Amino acid sequence: MLLPADNLHLQAAEGWLELGNHIEAHEELDQITPQLRAHPDILEVRWNICAYGKNWEACVDIVDAIIKLDSNRPDAWIHRSFALHELNRTQEAFDQLLPVVDTFSNLWTIPYNLACYCAQMGRLDESKHWFKKAILVDERVVQRLAIDDPDLKPLFDSMSDTLWQRSD
Repeated sequence: MLLPADNLHLQAAEGWLELGNHIEAHEELDQITPQLRAHPDILEVRWNICAYGKNWEACVDIVDAIIKLDSNRPDAWIHRSFALHELNRTQEAFDQLLPVVDTFSNLWTIPYNLACYCAQMGRLDESKHWFKKAILVDERVVQRLAIDDPDLKPLFDSMSDTLWQRSD
């Protein structure tokens, strides 16, 4: 549990991030009680700061810590794989995200990201499989995001427009 003053610093850090100022956000986190800086909520904001700066190695370390503290945070699993993918460790990104597909089956993001990773690795049949799973969770959002996603370009280049048809 965060102390009220620490919670204010956390909220301020989140606000600075929303404004695009990762330096001020970092300074706010540094004002949090040292023993509480390893709290998953604090670490998640720290991940966002590192991601803003494209410090993907640090991002991986941060989300590894979050997952050890609380493995029920789906964003941690998603963030770790995203960071691994950004480090060109796409197979590892896939392997780290795959085990939680069923745990967080209500999230479209996990099968969507798996589809992206497979498309980038040239495994287009697998990519199509995961993409369809993502569509089953939230068709509108997935279609809207997928159209301009360069990670899915290999999949779309290989297919006809039948991918947008929902299969039951």
